[in-house]
Amino acid sequence: MAGPGVSFLALGDSYTIGEGVAEAARWPVQLAALARQQGVAMQQPTIIARTGWTTAELQDATAEARPAPAYGLVSLLIGVNNQYRGQGVGRYRPEFRALLHQAIGFAGGRPGRVVVLSIPDWGQSPFGRRQGADPAATGAEIDQFNAVAQDECRQAHVAYVNITTLTRAATTDRDQFTRNGLHYSGAQMRQWAGRVLPVVLPMLR
Repeated sequence: MAGPGVSFLALGDSYTIGEGVAEAARWPVQLAALARQQGVAMQQPTIIARTGWTTAELQDATAEARPAPAYGLVSLLIGVNNQYRGQGVGRYRPEFRALLHQAIGFAGGRPGRVVVLSIPDWGQSPFGRRQGADPAATGAEIDQFNAVAQDECRQAHVAYVNITTLTRAATTDRDQFTRNGLHYSGAQMRQWAGRVLPVVLPMLR
């Protein structure tokens, strides 16, 4: 990657691309800004993410994009669409594992330069309530997906950050969501970046 500072590749879906918010409000962009405030020169992130992507669709996209190897930091946040479409954790595990190892490859084979974020709980969102989603059932399924991701991260020696609790705490605060009531506002994503920051700073210093 050209330019000074730590290069940053963010992989994911709508929660990474920041559906419904300005570019500066996306959590990877906010993380880079927070890191710079802490004295870590971090480039603006390269984001490979799209609303609606599952693990398989993200795999296809990264294969086509062929991002440059040896990023200084790689993040991964994926799986909500697998759960939403009714794809089970049995399918999610091998696809997530493949993405995780791909992310390690993008970080130059360094698992210590990769961070995974847990899946937000959309069942607690205004959209979820409008759709009549059972918040307990949805939350239980998301917990299953997150348990798989956390287990795979443990085996791969990759950092895992729980942001699901932040999204569940936001359920009654409309300011934490975008206009569609499903995706999260810059204010909520700033909390995600704030939770990720102390995990990645030791990696980068």
